[in-house]
Formats: sequence, C-alpha cells, structure tokens
Amino acid sequence: MKYYSIGYAVNDGLPEVTCEDVQKLTHMNLAFGLISENGLLDLHQMTHLDLIPQFRDWNPALRVVLSVGGWGAGGFSLMSRTEEGRRAFAESCRKAVEEYHLDGIDIDWEYPCSDQAEIDCDSSDKQNYTKLLQALRDALGMNRIVSTAVGAGDYFPENTEMDKVAEIVDYVQLMTYDMRNGFTHQAGHHASLSASHGDTSNTNTRYIVELFHNAGVPYNKLVVGAAFYCRHYTGAANVNNGLLQEASAGMYGPNYDGLTEEFRREHNYTEYWDEDAEAAYLWNGETFISFESPEAIRRKCEYVKEKGMLGVMYWEHSADHTRELLTVIAKTLNI
Repeated sequence: MKYYSIGYAVNDGLPEVTCEDVQKLTHMNLAFGLISENGLLDLHQMTHLDLIPQFRDWNPALRVVLSVGGWGAGGFSLMSRTEEGRRAFAESCRKAVEEYHLDGIDIDWEYPCSDQAEIDCDSSDKQNYTKLLQALRDALGMNRIVSTAVGAGDYFPENTEMDKVAEIVDYVQLMTYDMRNGFTHQAGHHASLSASHGDTSNTNTRYIVELFHNAGVPYNKLVVGAAFYCRHYTGAANVNNGLLQEASAGMYGPNYDGLTEEFRREHNYTEYWDEDAEAAYLWNGETFISFESPEAIRRKCEYVKEKGMLGVMYWEHSADHTRELLTVIAKTLNI
C-alpha cells in the first residue's frame, strides 16, 4: 500500500522548502487561502505560489493542494447557506486550481456549528458543510483532490454528516493535535497516540480515529495528524512530573526545533516518556511541555499502517528546521 505524507506549509515558510523536503512528501497543503467578503476564494496573502513549479521539478509526483480556512478564518457559514454561494465559491476555487496548476482544494473549516473561533456559524452548517464539499467536487471533477481537515473531538462528527462527507472527499485529515489547548486547564499531552494512565478525557489519537470511523469514514480515507510544535502549561503541581495536574491553559509553543539541548539546559528541563500515552514531554518542576518526539511520530506512523489508514499529515512544515520529524514519517511510511 502506498501511504501519504502530507505537510501543511504556511506561505512565509515556502521559500525555505528544500528539494530533500519535497522528496519526502506525497502532498503539500498550502496554508491558507481565505474566503472574501463576496464569498469567493481570496489569495491575497499567498505570495509564493510561483514556487510551485520548482517543487514539481524536485518531485514530479508531488500533489500540491490549496488549503482554505484555518483557525479564525470566517466566511464558510454565510457562503455555504445558499446554493448560489456554494457554487460561486467552488467556481472561484476551480479557476485558482487551473491558474496555478494545483491538484485540488482542502477545506479547513474550524468548525461547523461552532463560534469558538469567533467566526460566523449557524445550525444549518451541519448540512451545508456536506453541500459545500459536494459543490467543490462538482466544480473540480473526480480527477482533482477534494479533502477536508477536521477537529479532533466529539463535537466535529456531532455537527457534521461525516458518512456523507466521506463519500465526497478523497480523504479526511484528523487534526489529532491541540486536543489539549488554550481552553484546557490540565497539563497533559496535546497530540498523544494513546491515553495516559488515569486520563479519561478522550484526548488521544486512537479515540479520535475510532470516533470518525464509527461516524462513517472508512479507515482507508483517514489521515492522522502530527504536531511539529508544542503546547506548554504552567503552574502545575510538582506531582507525577506535572502530568494531569491542574495548570494554566495550554499555550502555543515552542516549535519542535526550539527544543534544543541549550534550551533544555537553560530552563532545567528533563525529557520523559509516557509509555501509556506513547508520548514524550518535558518537565522542570514548574512548566510542562507536550511535544511529539521522533519515537512518538514513528509510533503514529506504525499505527496508521496497522489500521490500514491512508497516511500522516502534519502542522506545520517550518516548525522543524532539523527535519527530524519529517524524516521519520518518510522512513516509516516508505515514501
């Protein structure tokens, strides 16, 4: 079976992508296109699309997909409420795909029926999410990619029709990171494969995979997410190395490549391995840092193979200049 190695890459980081990088990828998701006030695709911030031909020269098999949305990106709910709006947006996507010689469109709507990202929402989002993806499929045809990135929690399948979505899209990318986040006041793993001993929060990859599978997505259309960045928590009691202790909300950062030996020495961090969760973390008696180590990434990849899933995607490429994590993905999945 051929597995997918999918990297999300933000616009500002595209000039740093190397030949060796794209040879370890099957797909690159360009982040992010937006939705304009008139409901059409807006690419004003995508200033490095001219690099796409170079990436293809380096790896002719690479599939380049434009991802639309992201955290805090609105417009989905209003645009998708009418057939006219959906059709116009899908047509603007088709034109962009043809103009920039893209392989498809990825929808990152965070999240239907929810205003937690302070964007517009409506109860009709549940049905309109499906209709939007169908409009994209109709506009792009069967030979181009239509994919979606989905939140890793019970709320997402509850607020969507994932069985219908699975019939439309080429694959579903599980954002199995930020499962503990800025709304969470417990130090713990934000992207673990399994659950820590005593953790009943369902914030782990195995739970999310079965959640979406039971909602109607075949294993062979599921892509597991990996994090190239960290979440840190302060104020946890010095008990159990801070794990599962009450703490401040999980804040973003540092990136994986910031976890240098110098950084660890300066802040007195010790690295630990949680065998139950199959996840690594740092602890210095005051601050807990959740991150994905090479071994944690390797185990996620092996889990993908074990379950017959499609592959692994990660957020975000420029967060690991060491290339250690991408190398593990490519090696384990035989890219």
